[in-house]
Amino acid sequence: MKRMSKRFLIGCLLALCMAAFALPAFAAAPIVIKVAAVTSDNHPDFIAMRDVFKKNLEARSGGRIKVELYPNGQLGGDRELIESVQMGSLEIAMPASSVVAGFDPRFQVLDLPFLFKDKKTAFAALDGELGKKLNDGIVSKGFIVLGFTENGFRHVSNNRGPVTKPADLKGLKIRTMENPVHVAFFKLLGANPTPINYGELYTALQQKTVDAMECPAVLYEDGKFYEVQKYLSLTGHVFSVVPVMIGKKFFDGLPKDLQKMVKEEARRYVLAQRKIIDAEEKKIFDVLKKKGMVINDLTPAQKKLFVQATAPAYEQFRGKIGSDLVDMAIKIANQ
Repeated sequence: MKRMSKRFLIGCLLALCMAAFALPAFAAAPIVIKVAAVTSDNHPDFIAMRDVFKKNLEARSGGRIKVELYPNGQLGGDRELIESVQMGSLEIAMPASSVVAGFDPRFQVLDLPFLFKDKKTAFAALDGELGKKLNDGIVSKGFIVLGFTENGFRHVSNNRGPVTKPADLKGLKIRTMENPVHVAFFKLLGANPTPINYGELYTALQQKTVDAMECPAVLYEDGKFYEVQKYLSLTGHVFSVVPVMIGKKFFDGLPKDLQKMVKEEARRYVLAQRKIIDAEEKKIFDVLKKKGMVINDLTPAQKKLFVQATAPAYEQFRGKIGSDLVDMAIKIANQ
């Protein structure tokens, strides 16, 4: 009996020793950061995310962080991705700012028509006071914005003909994002705006549920919309902003050194994504022409007609966005 007790005691001690040696192995399990968006793995979002953010962060952290990428809407549409980050089942989402506005109406400021005259102006605002105000406001919703990437300026396409004046949009059933500002300014232009989820857009055009659409040039190629749209008019009515959103609870739970790495690599990612998409845009119009699209640019005089027609949207949404942000937007638009 005594011998059995001694053996049992020795066995327990050995088991405890083995468990103690095994603890570091369990502690070394990497922290997984899942990153998701609706764009394809060939889009600049995921090219830069793979080659910059994922590569650098995994290397710098010495394997303490593992980044998993989910392109092509694998984990849902923009709204679902934002909700997943909010609930903690997804770490980082890269949704269109227009959809983020459904969670924080202040983000609608980015959808005010003809806000940014060029990319330089947009980046100065997004990396500066405007971007800071938006991030400060959305923290209470459970998010931290690590930076703002872009999809470029949004343009109108349809199968009826070139759009050179507001009257050309009259009665046109156009797909818009699920965003009140987009719906409002297209109504001001005489169109019939119809909000449809991006993932359902190609089929909606194919089945003629809508006659027209509007999105950045790179998405016309990425989503193969040249197959279902003939005329592309370079209206540039909205600059398509993509905030890189991480869950606040998840971020706050990271060790301080990893928080610093995530922020720094996110900034490198943002700059890389902007560079890649800018290079893509320089050749995208030739690609779309070869695919059969008829492309027309607007003269300054023609564009002015659209700016004047949609100007009332600024005051229309002042109450929902906030006077401070609308005044800031007006100042930016008039620079």
